[in-house]
Amino acid sequence: MTRNPQLDLRIDPPARPGLRLLDASLLKPALWGAFAKLDPRVQWHNPVMFVVYIGSIATTLLWLQALQGHGEASAGFIFAVALWLWFTVLFANFAEALAEGRSKAQVASLRGMKKSVWAKKYESVPQGRIHGAAWLPREGEQLRKGDVVLVEAGDVVPLDGEVIEGVASVDESAITGESAPVVREAGGDFSSVTGGTRVLSDWMVVRITVNPGESFLDRMIGMVEGARRQKTPNEVALHILLIALTIVFLVVTVTLLPYSMFSVEASGAGKVVTLTALVSLLVCLIPTTIGGLLSAVGVAGMSRMMQANVIATSGRAVEAAGDVDVLLLDKTGTITHGNRQASTFYPAPGVTLEHLGRIALLASLADETPEGRSIVELAKRQGVLEQAVEGARFIPFSAQDRMSGADLPEALAASPSGAALARGQLRKGAADAIRKHVQLRGGSVPAEVMRTADDVARRGSTPLVVSEDDMALGVIELKDIVKPGIRDRFAQLRRMGIKTMMITGDNKLTAAAIAAEAGVDDFLAEATPEAKLAIIRQYQAEGRLVAMTGDGTNDAPALAQADVAVVMNSGTQAAKEAGNMVDLDSDPTKLLEVVETGKALLMTRGSLTTFSIANDVAKYFAILPAIFAATYPQLAALNVMRLASPQSAILSAVIFNALVIVFLIPLALQGVRFRPVGAAALLRRNLAIYGLGGLIVPFVGIKLIDLLLTAVGLA
Repeated sequence: MTRNPQLDLRIDPPARPGLRLLDASLLKPALWGAFAKLDPRVQWHNPVMFVVYIGSIATTLLWLQALQGHGEASAGFIFAVALWLWFTVLFANFAEALAEGRSKAQVASLRGMKKSVWAKKYESVPQGRIHGAAWLPREGEQLRKGDVVLVEAGDVVPLDGEVIEGVASVDESAITGESAPVVREAGGDFSSVTGGTRVLSDWMVVRITVNPGESFLDRMIGMVEGARRQKTPNEVALHILLIALTIVFLVVTVTLLPYSMFSVEASGAGKVVTLTALVSLLVCLIPTTIGGLLSAVGVAGMSRMMQANVIATSGRAVEAAGDVDVLLLDKTGTITHGNRQASTFYPAPGVTLEHLGRIALLASLADETPEGRSIVELAKRQGVLEQAVEGARFIPFSAQDRMSGADLPEALAASPSGAALARGQLRKGAADAIRKHVQLRGGSVPAEVMRTADDVARRGSTPLVVSEDDMALGVIELKDIVKPGIRDRFAQLRRMGIKTMMITGDNKLTAAAIAAEAGVDDFLAEATPEAKLAIIRQYQAEGRLVAMTGDGTNDAPALAQADVAVVMNSGTQAAKEAGNMVDLDSDPTKLLEVVETGKALLMTRGSLTTFSIANDVAKYFAILPAIFAATYPQLAALNVMRLASPQSAILSAVIFNALVIVFLIPLALQGVRFRPVGAAALLRRNLAIYGLGGLIVPFVGIKLIDLLLTAVGLA
């Protein structure tokens, strides 16, 4: 083995820091960003706030005119209005910059994980065992897809790859934020490793699966950066509504000037409304609250998803999660604990328990799944000796065949009499799959074996039938446990109108028993990749949005078809490319949290829109009497807040309009708290809180500001 002692191959990657809602490190950049966004090329992208921006410029010019003695009102009043209009724009910019700052901080922390790492690359990969062959140091940037490297205790994984030999404990805290190490090993579902993670103990041989610049960290950075400014369909629709409202109020406000001129001339009383008052009225009537916070809400939704250790490819994916009404949930790891363990052997008539255990052990020796290992352990506990099988061809499990095992080159003779202890094709798998396999070889499955399999399935366990060539030898019972509290979780989803469907490779009896215990609405048993794809298309044809999780290459077609596809970080490259979200924790139950986060995003946007439109009512009662009561004294009755003067009324409304954005920034960034209730109940609740609140709060706020202005002599 070739080593270079001058090279330090061990680098400690930093863990990702968490960010508080209003982190001090984000406030200063957000303040600078608020001023940087005063560029008209930036403001133009938000039509509502662009109108406020133009109004700020107009009132500033009117103030400069007033300073020269030609103002339509006092210079102090016009300056105060102009100042608070600028504050309105800056507060909206600050909210967006603060939300973007959180995403930028996340990107910066991700970039901080990318270190120049030296790898131990095998120049030539020998046949058979690789560990122990000579390697040479290479920079990580020089590695290419297909290269094979050795990663030992203390080393950093140079690029994403797949473990092809060995087993090691890996610290993935830099990626997932979880301090507990995970085991990565050749074969099975835990062979994927991520560049930037560190090996804590043992060793593993890794085949690189990406080129530099294509690693998971690179894709994470690209996802966060690329998703930050994309508008979702609902957001675009809301933008169109806000623009329409702004145009309506703009037309109304413009017509008020000639109307005021005519009214003053016809009545001979009052004064023509000032441009400052009209600009103030326009800004207060257009939906500036939601207009100023809409971008921040979308960006914050992406940020909250990442705080849950889920990377979304776009805001569209987050929003779709909120609209999902069908959840396809994998049984193993989501509904059950996922650590199915072999508990009992049930031999067929005429088959000894020892022989069944021996064949089950030989069929499972190369099975790296938890189930396969538990079968080996159960056989050993019952006294079966593990034998080396030279020349055997091991058959891995496939979703199509739903069985695995080994093909032996010749009969193994280990008894004193020379009797064969195993022969031919050894298989274990689903009952119907083994029955077809045995029948194809000219045999049949005893009725007692099928009855035993059915009995095991009715108990909610998983039956595996074991066969040797054309003979079924018996049944293995695999036990799993439904997670506590999952039934209540599904009941909450049902109240929200979301249908849950369990996906499992188990037979129908086992699936039905577990589905009944867990409380799901439906189940798909003996699921194949084709069946998953078909059920998703069926629901989508009915106009429903479907969410699912997956991690294997065989899940890729269904993940690509689903509206929301959450892929496990431990999953294959094909699965990650097919999905639109990646769960860094590789937790299948995270799909429920993803849906809740998506719904919270939609609830936040709807709540702020409701509040924004409702709080305009109080401004009518503040500004309209102020600008028209002198001409039409009857309008003084609208001054229900008894504001001190017309100037105080206008200024109080403008100040409240600006400050309400500041007070709602935490709500926009943190989101409305998700509650698992139906759509009708949710609508009633939001109308009561944000609709009624939007009506009442402005009356109180404007009156308090008026009292304060009067107290300091600015009324």
